[in-house]
Amino acid sequence: MYNTDKKAIINKDLKPLKKDTLRYNEYYNMQHIFDNLYKQSKAGSKFKNLYNIICSDENILLAYRTIKRNKGSMTPGTNRHNIKHWNNKPTEEYLKYIKARLNNYRPQKVRRVEIPKANGKMRPLGIPCIEDRLIQQCIKQVLEPICEAKFHPHSYGFRPNRSTEHAIAYTNKNINLDHLYYVIDIDIKGFFDNVNHSKLLKQMWSIGIRDKKVISIISAMLKAEVEGIGIPTKGVPQGGILSPLLSNIVLNELDWWISNQWQTYESKQHKYSTLSNQYRALRNTNLKEMYIVRYADDFKILCKNFNHANRTFIATKQWLKERLGLEISLEKSKITDVRRSNSEFLGFNIRAIKKNNKYVVYTSMTDKAKSQVISNIKNQLIILKQYPINKNVYLLNKIIAGSHNYYKIASDVYRDFDRIRYSLSLSFKNRLNQLKSKTGIKSYEYINKYGDYKGKELFVLKQAVYPLTGIKTFPPYMFKQSITNYTAEGRNFIHAKLGYIDRNLMAYLTHNPVSNRSVEYNDNRLSRYSSQLGLCQISGFPLDENMEVHHVVPLNLGGNDNYKNLILVTPYIHKLIHAIKPETIQFYLEKSGLMNQEIKKVNKYRKIIGNELI
Repeated sequence: MYNTDKKAIINKDLKPLKKDTLRYNEYYNMQHIFDNLYKQSKAGSKFKNLYNIICSDENILLAYRTIKRNKGSMTPGTNRHNIKHWNNKPTEEYLKYIKARLNNYRPQKVRRVEIPKANGKMRPLGIPCIEDRLIQQCIKQVLEPICEAKFHPHSYGFRPNRSTEHAIAYTNKNINLDHLYYVIDIDIKGFFDNVNHSKLLKQMWSIGIRDKKVISIISAMLKAEVEGIGIPTKGVPQGGILSPLLSNIVLNELDWWISNQWQTYESKQHKYSTLSNQYRALRNTNLKEMYIVRYADDFKILCKNFNHANRTFIATKQWLKERLGLEISLEKSKITDVRRSNSEFLGFNIRAIKKNNKYVVYTSMTDKAKSQVISNIKNQLIILKQYPINKNVYLLNKIIAGSHNYYKIASDVYRDFDRIRYSLSLSFKNRLNQLKSKTGIKSYEYINKYGDYKGKELFVLKQAVYPLTGIKTFPPYMFKQSITNYTAEGRNFIHAKLGYIDRNLMAYLTHNPVSNRSVEYNDNRLSRYSSQLGLCQISGFPLDENMEVHHVVPLNLGGNDNYKNLILVTPYIHKLIHAIKPETIQFYLEKSGLMNQEIKKVNKYRKIIGNELI
């Protein structure tokens, strides 16, 4: 039945997709649909039939897969449910529930919580019930490719593949290469709390989302009652799955309004062969040279001189008020000449320093950023002293590594972390003095990140603590605009090809979930097929539609449908794991043609379920 020449079918270089989002799209055969939406949106199409895509089984199951991998899925809403409530429900029940809710959508009450901000104030979060988060995810998946095709190239917040690094790199480029030293900082007062609902829905209509059923559902979401507050008349709740996408839709109009003043201005009289020729011609007009870079509601406009910057500041303030109904904070909004003082952006100070008769960008951490890092580490040191366990050393290292990773693009980051180390020296001494040792274990991550560190090493509970001054500076890289989740070419920059996975078989598994099994079971069956590269976990033979799922720890012995408790095997292998009679074992051994090493693997699983070894 099987080809025993495994070398003919097994490629050692096979790899699953690196990026979770793209891998999940493949699991549920939705990638080609998202690609098509993106392509049509680029071509200016209007979308009137999105509801059917949102309600498709594949899209709803993809939403579950995406949400369950998010740590926030364990946070309960007002009905006290989290994702665990749905893990063991039959797939058919889950699909039926979501479709019924979408058909006559009425949002459940939103839970309100407050979390501390870096400045000591509190940020209100609106946490929808898990069921409403799943529905929001269903909608987000379908709307995102349409919106991505319409969003401005230099908007970097809450968008796939983009990051703070790209926003800082683009800002640096405008200062270093384009000599734009006047930076306009505009702070919008309570942006998320003041979004105009009617204007937002009109903006969605304008970019091509014209399915009235979908617009109606989103309108209902915006008016979901907030616990202890009531029904909002404006704003998008921070904490909702759909809120970041909606906020980008609101400010996308601002991006293009600024951009069309210069960067993407199209002259009706002239056509230019290159962008540089266009800009050269524009500089002979009365137009003001300016560029916008935005990360969520935090944005900068960069200009050539103070006069242009001042006029742009006034015009932008007026435009935000008249067009979007948004006020700005005059105390926090200003124009900065970066040759004379710092401009703060996303936790970084940006300054232009004169070097060899020209100005170059110099970046460092803001005082607020350094204080936040110090506070985070101090809090973990307190926890570590109270509960001296290895997990808390790991969490301390995680905080240090996360801070290094975010701020490593700053020019003067080593000096910043040296100051942080000095500020924390007494805390480290007082909190960890009884837990320190002269030697200990260096994890693989430690060796990989800080293997060439020459300073004094610190070991706590026999584990190496990441050195605060072990950080290295990396220059920020500009975002490659051809990268996108929604074209084959764009995805090639993100990950290597999937490897040997039968896409038709993946589609078969998606469309044929095992009946009377949980959502978790059927979802993890797909995950396992992908991670095993379409091959049997034990024999290495290609799987087909007759593959079987083996529970490592059986359900009757306390096992569950979690990913780690499932493996995919061929039918013969599965029977061999469970067989008891000697003649049955011999029959399936002959049929499967296993080698000694593979028989050892079978015995490993037989032992767990209580069977004798072969």
